[in-house]
Amino acid sequence: MWPAAAASAVDVRSDVNDFDFSSWEATYDVGIDDDRRATLHVEETRVAEFPETDQNRGIVAGFPLRYESADIDTRILSVRDEHGEDVPFETEDDDGMLFVLTGDDDYVHGSTTYVIEYEMRDVVLAATETEVDEFYWDLLPLDSTQDIDSFHAEITFTDELAAHLTGASSCYVGRHGSTDTCELSNQTGSTIVVDESDLAAGSGVTVAIALEPGTITQPSARLPNAVTDVLPYWLGGGTLALSIGAWLAAGAMVRSRRRGTGIVVAQYDVPDTLPPLLASTLLPKPRTPLAAQIVHLAVRGVLRVEELPEGTGTKKRRPRLRRLDAPYPDPLDEQAMTALFNGAGVDSVVKLPKNSSSFAARMQKLLKTGKAEAARRGYTTKERSLAARIIQFVALAVFVGLVVLMCWALFTGRESAGPVTFVTVMVGAAAIVASIVAFHRYTVLTKEGALQLEYLEGVREFIRVAEEDRLQMLQSYTGAERRSDGSVDVVHIYEKLLPYAILFGQEREWGEVLEVAYSQARRDPTWVNGSYVGIGLRVSSLSSAARSSATYVAPGSSSAGGSSGGGFSGGGGGGGFSGGR
Repeated sequence: MWPAAAASAVDVRSDVNDFDFSSWEATYDVGIDDDRRATLHVEETRVAEFPETDQNRGIVAGFPLRYESADIDTRILSVRDEHGEDVPFETEDDDGMLFVLTGDDDYVHGSTTYVIEYEMRDVVLAATETEVDEFYWDLLPLDSTQDIDSFHAEITFTDELAAHLTGASSCYVGRHGSTDTCELSNQTGSTIVVDESDLAAGSGVTVAIALEPGTITQPSARLPNAVTDVLPYWLGGGTLALSIGAWLAAGAMVRSRRRGTGIVVAQYDVPDTLPPLLASTLLPKPRTPLAAQIVHLAVRGVLRVEELPEGTGTKKRRPRLRRLDAPYPDPLDEQAMTALFNGAGVDSVVKLPKNSSSFAARMQKLLKTGKAEAARRGYTTKERSLAARIIQFVALAVFVGLVVLMCWALFTGRESAGPVTFVTVMVGAAAIVASIVAFHRYTVLTKEGALQLEYLEGVREFIRVAEEDRLQMLQSYTGAERRSDGSVDVVHIYEKLLPYAILFGQEREWGEVLEVAYSQARRDPTWVNGSYVGIGLRVSSLSSAARSSATYVAPGSSSAGGSSGGGFSGGGGGGGFSGGR
């Protein structure tokens, strides 16, 4: 089939390629201009044998516009017949080829001669492997669909170039990749001749004729250029390195704001003004803030956790919360109770739902309330990293330089343009992500917030140490809760720390500690129904249930109804596109 570009000007039919060439003759005059760059003047005489039926209006001849990364300035000078009369033609560019479309609306029949005259430049390469300058040229198109009965070509070098011929030359014939050789004649003078016959469609003839190295000046697109071939990779690497630096600087700024005094002291108690909902906003990676808040409210007597079977079967239990009449340790605890019970009064019961979008929405709003309260109380603020912004501005400036070099490589047609473009796109994507990170306003701790975080780290340390160490610490604290006999109320203290153990991801370990404390005190917990046995696993189960309840997302639904049938298929609205033809 004809090339796509030619199809618009030629009446293409399935059999337009069904003809042959009885002869194909060409003269190649290779010269040199004032800049010592190679020039080429060609005159091809093709004799086509068309059928007598109305099949063809002419031929389509394609010529390359580029050769080894350089524009070779292909120009069609004329198309004539055997009598020297002009043959009408037009040209089209497509995919690096210049197509010559001969003829008009009239059909042509029988033997028809086309003499195509054209010029090119920069057709001689500096062959680095053989260290010579080389006219390495395909004299025939390898994607031709016509047989050629007789082929004759003459390659003539100007006297100036002929003096630099080394005498080394080769000729190859056959399909692409063939190493079959053909014979060159008259190699002692300035003209080299090749004759072949009975060439099948798709067979090419290629010559390689050597000149002394340095005879020809190469175009800039073929010469090594560190600016377009090496510098882009340095700029790309620099952009990536700076972007990573900006990313690290932003993270370092956030981490640096978590430092108060730099000293962590083990703490056995948490003040009422730091409920888990608020404490979770100060910790870098808190675990299940909602479950921690629920247990906090339970151990403070504001609610009770009740695990009851669903129905009379053996379904998995879902925790139920019963509202009790007790004072709130902190105003944020009151807001938590309002969200959990949705305004219901004392002794009301709510089950942590499995699939409730309204409950999940209330819980997400409650978590946002905790973040807002942390800012209101002066524990957190929003800031950008100055260092990250400066570094990323430099990275973007370097990237702009990379883009400029990419455009230059594309405009000049350098061989490195493809790889450089790929690198630019990849680096650009990374730079965009890094810019979002570098210029983002982060929630960071204030000085007071950092001090509160260090206090919480002290609580984590108290939970982490061995039991004998904890008891020794409690004995050393005069403020530890005491019974009437003066001994420490370990159970009460350990219960109050359970919500924070949940935030630290230590609920199972702390639950086992609590289980031992309950056993030694010979009593069960009052904030949750059931025995103290397995309290750690039950708290872990509560955490999982709270997490699923708070993160439930309802599937998409239609607001259009469905004519009382429940709706769906596509959910309503206009459908765009069906497909097929």
